[in-house]
Amino acid sequence: MLYGLTDGKAVGTYLRVRYEFLEGNSASGIDFPWLLVDVKVTSISQPQASCLFKSARQKIFGLGYSLIIFVYHKTDNSENPTATLNILHRIYVSAERTADFQMTRGIRNILENEGNQDDLMAFILDRNLPAVYRANR
Repeated sequence: MLYGLTDGKAVGTYLRVRYEFLEGNSASGIDFPWLLVDVKVTSISQPQASCLFKSARQKIFGLGYSLIIFVYHKTDNSENPTATLNILHRIYVSAERTADFQMTRGIRNILENEGNQDDLMAFILDRNLPAVYRANR
């Protein structure tokens, strides 16, 4: 089922087939909405590049839910088309730690140095968060 596949979505689908659990609606963007937990699966050799943040607010204040991240390594055997999947790491990230680290650190530095609204706006705009800019026009 995994032979020749390299993306985390295929691995996530494989895990869903192998293990029984009550699954949330993926359209809502969170796998376990009743627990406020989402699952991400990523390869050790090709870490996930997609952005988890859907808005500037999430990037600054966090996702509003926790994450369980599975990091895997997969090898294919071409002699008998099979794949070996090894889960290398399982990481839990609590909801209060899901904001963008660089963004949070930058904002804290500005506030600790008695920065003003203009300093904060310049920092946020420098980080390409145009939604914030448009909201304050």
